[in-house]
Amino acid sequence: MRSPSQGQRPWAMSTHQPDRPNGPTIRLEYYVVPQSLSRVWLHLVFSTKNRRAFLQKETFREEMFRMLSHHVEQMGCVPVRCGGWIDHVHVVCGLSRTVTIADLIEGIKTETSKWAKKAPHSVSTFAWQTGYGAFSVSQSNLSRVVKYVDDQPKHHRTMSFQDEFRKLCEKHGIEIDERYVWD
Repeated sequence: MRSPSQGQRPWAMSTHQPDRPNGPTIRLEYYVVPQSLSRVWLHLVFSTKNRRAFLQKETFREEMFRMLSHHVEQMGCVPVRCGGWIDHVHVVCGLSRTVTIADLIEGIKTETSKWAKKAPHSVSTFAWQTGYGAFSVSQSNLSRVVKYVDDQPKHHRTMSFQDEFRKLCEKHGIEIDERYVWD
């Protein structure tokens, strides 16, 4: 297959007259279109195991946000903002077209858990919850979601992580089963 010239369609039809008594034949020529493009913004939310306040110390929490961002990038995705509070995190990122949401979350949870257990002021029992929330974000709402993540300390003066997560799920039309969503 060959690439199309500028202005050509990705396929073209041509006719030619071979030396055959049955008449003309039609030949389709296909061209390779080399680009695969995507822009998928995500808002990921997950808590520490049993919502323990592992991120209580501000310096450790800020370093965790940097590590989350680093590992999002290591997975080939685009980190936009990582934030959260003492018992959970929010990650706003662009999803690579070659990475699944599940693989991204597993990768960043695994690597940041390893780091958290060895970091200065570390907690040897650090762990993330098993589950997560993954919500799509439109390009037009991206800045609002980033501001929402930046405002986490303010939100959590009056709202628990569980109430926030319930509200996010409801906003995105996701029903949750309280028996299984918390760990």
